Amino acid sequence: MTTQTHQFQHATTKYYLGESLANLGNYVNKDRTILLLDENVDQQYADVLPGWKKLVVPDGEEHKNMEVLEQIIDGLIELEADRKTMLVGIGGGMLTDMTGFVASIYMRGLPFGFIPSTLLAQVDASIGGKNGVSHGMHKNMLGTIRQPEFILFDYSLPLTMPETEWCNGFAEIIKYACIYDAELFSYLEANKDKALAQDVSVLQFLVERSVEIKTKFVLEDEFESGVRRWLNFGHTLGHAVEKLESIAHGQAVAIGMVAAAKISEKINKLPSEQTNRLIRLINDYRLPVTMTSNKEEVFNIFKLDKKREKDHIHFVLLNEIGKATTQPILLDELKQILQEL
Repeated sequence: MTTQTHQFQHATTKYYLGESLANLGNYVNKDRTILLLDENVDQQYADVLPGWKKLVVPDGEEHKNMEVLEQIIDGLIELEADRKTMLVGIGGGMLTDMTGFVASIYMRGLPFGFIPSTLLAQVDASIGGKNGVSHGMHKNMLGTIRQPEFILFDYSLPLTMPETEWCNGFAEIIKYACIYDAELFSYLEANKDKALAQDVSVLQFLVERSVEIKTKFVLEDEFESGVRRWLNFGHTLGHAVEKLESIAHGQAVAIGMVAAAKISEKINKLPSEQTNRLIRLINDYRLPVTMTSNKEEVFNIFKLDKKREKDHIHFVLLNEIGKATTQPILLDELKQILQEL
């Protein structure tokens, strides 16, 4: 187990890399802690955490809304949570997002930590302090940026996921490779069979490299005014597709990355062979590459994306695999390009 300490602008966060869920009591006071879990995690790991106070919420992205948030708040009141109560979210990205959000607003702020249980949550959702809930068709429309006190990475937890969820987590790792690390892209190509077979050493490398890359971007630009925007590669269109097609986040991001690469060909002169290489890698990791949504409906959602400013959107493009850039693109131009994809 490795411990890292990262100093963000308003908080210090500890990472416990390679620790066990069963050792949570070494890091928090059990009597002053409430666990927030989704129903699947509760069924899988209830016996690992006997005697802890807990709140259980329904599983699924469709439950990341204000109605469930209010249920959590009612539960905290019933358990007499106060401003010194530690809230620990154990689950996937939906669960960590909601944990951070409710901890940010309940009594104007509780301390909180995460134990991400899915590959996607370990490499992306739990890191960086973005917390939120969705509103209508708009993903994460309501939210805060507030860092957890700790993140505990238990590498055995993602191994219990079904294969589709396992593949879903690789989308964000591919994203890091696209925007920042060409060597990671090559590693993903060379080790796809081991990765899909859940080789623990490959998993550890991919999680720790992803955590390193995302943390670097967040430390440089915590409140997303510059390079942290690169982490949205594939997400602007992906969030719209996710809502319209009711597919998993990683699947939607995979489709969004292919679209962003094709837009990069038109605007940024990305060589088409680089786009094809990305498509092959996404296919190798059993993720989709083609959008089936109505393009007009997609545009109507992403024109209200949080990265919009007046008549343009700050869109993340590729110069080449391993090198990203952010470019403001007029909405009218994006609409035309979308129709041509």
